[in-house]
Amino acid sequence: MQDDSRTEVLQNESEESVLADLGYEQQLDRRLSQFSNFAVSFSIISILTGGVNSVAQVTSGVGGAGIGIGWPLGCMLSGLFAVGIAQISSSFPTAGGLYHWATILGNRFIGWLTAWLNVIGLVTALASINAGAWNFFIGAFGKTLNIPDSPYIPISAVALMTFGQAAINARGIRLTSKLTDMTGYLLLVTTGVASIALLVVSGPLQIERLWQFTNFTGPAGGDVWPKVSSEWAFLLGLLLPIYTITGYDGSAHTSEETKNATATVPRAIVKSVLWAFLAGWVILSAVVLAIPDMREAAQQGWNVFFWVLEKRLPDIIRYPILISIFLCQMLCGMATVTSTSRMTFAFARDGGLPLSKLLASVNPSTKAPEAAIWATAAITSVFMAMATLTNIKGVSVYAVVVSCTVIFLFLTYAIPVILGGLALGGRLWPSPGKWSIGVVPFKILSATVAGLLLFILYLGVQPPNQWALMVLIATIAILSVLWVTIQKRTYKGPPNLNH
Repeated sequence: MQDDSRTEVLQNESEESVLADLGYEQQLDRRLSQFSNFAVSFSIISILTGGVNSVAQVTSGVGGAGIGIGWPLGCMLSGLFAVGIAQISSSFPTAGGLYHWATILGNRFIGWLTAWLNVIGLVTALASINAGAWNFFIGAFGKTLNIPDSPYIPISAVALMTFGQAAINARGIRLTSKLTDMTGYLLLVTTGVASIALLVVSGPLQIERLWQFTNFTGPAGGDVWPKVSSEWAFLLGLLLPIYTITGYDGSAHTSEETKNATATVPRAIVKSVLWAFLAGWVILSAVVLAIPDMREAAQQGWNVFFWVLEKRLPDIIRYPILISIFLCQMLCGMATVTSTSRMTFAFARDGGLPLSKLLASVNPSTKAPEAAIWATAAITSVFMAMATLTNIKGVSVYAVVVSCTVIFLFLTYAIPVILGGLALGGRLWPSPGKWSIGVVPFKILSATVAGLLLFILYLGVQPPNQWALMVLIATIAILSVLWVTIQKRTYKGPPNLNH
């Protein structure tokens, strides 16, 4: 035990020296193990959040093939971004890593823009996760509890959930890591139990469903998608796995709280994606195979998951599964507060936000960035309230902005990877860190990510999400004006920046 303890001390001293080389001192509590760092990303990805809440994107698209074929393909596309992020995180293990890397490998403006897109993406993602959890609660228990329909109820519920998650985070990374560790196991156990239950009670399995294409777009699929061709419906259905497999940057955002981060963080990123792919494929395939009738299921639209469970599972099994899924979604939100607050803390530490000095403060007792945590909860709750109560031409602002959330996140994933492909082997990034796929493979990956980003952007702004393009353009335009008029002179960027 003494040797292990000594090794751990040396590893932490080494990580602190790497952090010092980047211009920062160790302020946060470095206690996350590899599993705990993995659990942060795995909890945020949470296939029982995005996966089950959005399964209608495939059942109301091309049917079972959207899972059997589309899920592995979409996860592979999203996973390529994760591999790129993993390699960079091994060289630059800092909180708020994405914008820091974009600055080091690019310039101050690109890093600053990446930071704002990441902050916006994380805040709106947190709002959509907690709003999705509330919608799941209503879908699962709303009829039983007879909850009235009012926009103020989800606003209040999201605020309550978000501040509760912030309160846990404010206690320090020790408690948060214990809960995210538990979430990792709970996600796997719930996935396994739900999948086995659905497969056991479904009778003879029609495995061929998983590669059958049937066009359910338009009214046949509850108008989840407009009426389009089967080929286009399959491509649109890829948004389910692509949008679900996000949040793995949470491991990077908690780098400064992770032991042996230069080796641990990249492995955790890749493993979180791999396990989310496998667990998601299992439970979503089980849902598809358990469907009594595919056409009737498609007509359920966004309600299809609850419909399948109600049709197939007795209440004594169904309700515990629903409760467990809801708990996983709540803990997903908690882990997202962790990730968002660390990004906020890191950006404020470099002077990039209003009230930066306050937001960059760390509680000396808990070693938690409390101001950033509470600010995350407050801004998320205010955004949820304003966006829910505001409409543009009959379309909720909340729905429009949430459709942009993952676009913002994928931009922030792609920017450092693309810049890294150009910089690796040169002055800005002479050689990779402990974890690497190699210089030439990374450059090929970087070019591939650039192409995939354009593909995802194109898919992400198609009807019914056509407003997303306007929001994206407007956001980048506003940020660019802010940079030219103010921030170019006042924002200095990360320390030890040599260009």
